[in-house]
Amino acid sequence: MRFKTGDKVKFLNETGGGTVTAVIDNKLVKVKTEEGFEIPVLSKDLIPDYRDREKEETMFSLQEKTAQKSPPKNQNIIPETSNISDINPWGRAKEEEGFYLLFVPQDQQWVLTGDLDVLLINHTPFDILYNLFLERRGKPEGIDYGSVPPESKIVLATISRDEIDDWTKGIIQIMIHETKPEKIFFPVHSVIDIRTGRFFKEGSYQTNTLNNEKAIVSVIALRSTLRETGDNTNQQKFDAGPEKTKTTVRREIPFIDKFRTAPNEAIVDLHIGEIVDNIAGLESHDMFQLQMDHFRKALESAIAENYQKVTFIHGVGNGTLKNAIIRELKEYENLKGTMASITKFGVGALDVTIVTNKN
Repeated sequence: MRFKTGDKVKFLNETGGGTVTAVIDNKLVKVKTEEGFEIPVLSKDLIPDYRDREKEETMFSLQEKTAQKSPPKNQNIIPETSNISDINPWGRAKEEEGFYLLFVPQDQQWVLTGDLDVLLINHTPFDILYNLFLERRGKPEGIDYGSVPPESKIVLATISRDEIDDWTKGIIQIMIHETKPEKIFFPVHSVIDIRTGRFFKEGSYQTNTLNNEKAIVSVIALRSTLRETGDNTNQQKFDAGPEKTKTTVRREIPFIDKFRTAPNEAIVDLHIGEIVDNIAGLESHDMFQLQMDHFRKALESAIAENYQKVTFIHGVGNGTLKNAIIRELKEYENLKGTMASITKFGVGALDVTIVTNKN
């Protein structure tokens, strides 16, 4: 069930409840409890609290009648801001500071199906104002505008797969604001140009720390590239146009980097539960093939990225997976397989050392 800011909710598996104060994403919301604490909670662990519904409906009816009697003085529309939330409630984002556009599949298990949330990420210490235009039928069309606080994200839209083509070309403009700035920056004017084919390749969806989910990550502008107005060598006349940039889809993260534990080292767990979320319907042979494919993919990536050691956790079992890995390693000239530390992994892991020939 989807909740919105202001909804009264009760906890499904424990007593108490509270009020939704922010929608973090399609699975997570912030709830201010009756005791005054604000905590992140999974939407599936909440149910609506209908105790005050009758009272709220009465209040809404009165407000609606008042609005009908008193027409608004200002016809300007202020964009909805209730869909703004912290970019990462679990910790600080590790990506370089800047502005990002994310396309996040709502179904994280099957990233090539279902709807996508379009997020604008402000991973900087600045308040920003944004203006979004998309190309529709060959002409620019104003889609959205608004503001985003520092280290926050906003859901611009939820789109179906059929709407992807409408979001691959356009322009996004960003103005940077501080109350007492040490520097003043020129506005960002970034061209959106994403190949449609990326949305239909599983490798395009990267796990990132901006929202802790898989997404197509497009860089609008990095903080390090922002142009200062105080730099005399870069001064522009008042009527001069801002410098144009282009959004760039971030390079796919090497597969082995997902398991990195130290510089040039990684630990890859080959237990089937670490590879797939649901093994229903899988035969033993199918699971073995998935484990070997995972092993090969990690090993090839480690070699390509010049890793020195990868520890593969194969478990104990009947030795089928371990023996298959050992046979596979014999196909390589520059690899050495030894039993991993028993104190750390028991007897269920192999260290694979990659010998790089630098001559």
